Amino acid sequence: MLVTTTHDIAGKRIVETLGLVRGNTIRARHLGHDFMAGLKNMVGGEISDYTKMIAECREEALDRMIAQARANGADAVVSVRFATSEMMEHAAELLAYGTAVKLADED
Repeated sequence: MLVTTTHDIAGKRIVETLGLVRGNTIRARHLGHDFMAGLKNMVGGEISDYTKMIAECREEALDRMIAQARANGADAVVSVRFATSEMMEHAAELLAYGTAVKLADED
């Protein structure tokens, strides 16, 4: 499955647009990690626990989006974007979305 942020794919043409596909996940932060992150914020530097958590969220949201595209018979997902939103204190949603399409080789 091709997944791209562009509107088209080199060497391919879109022959059918199947529509919006999306995948999301909601994660809650661990209060203990928040405390450690607060300390790290005072001295600066990367908060590796949050970096790891966001990377895992991004992959899970992408996997869910791709699964929906496959279920719709897509060859690719174009114009992929990510969005985040705070759901409640200490919990956030990460959403991946794009357009599922069928492809053919360019003539």
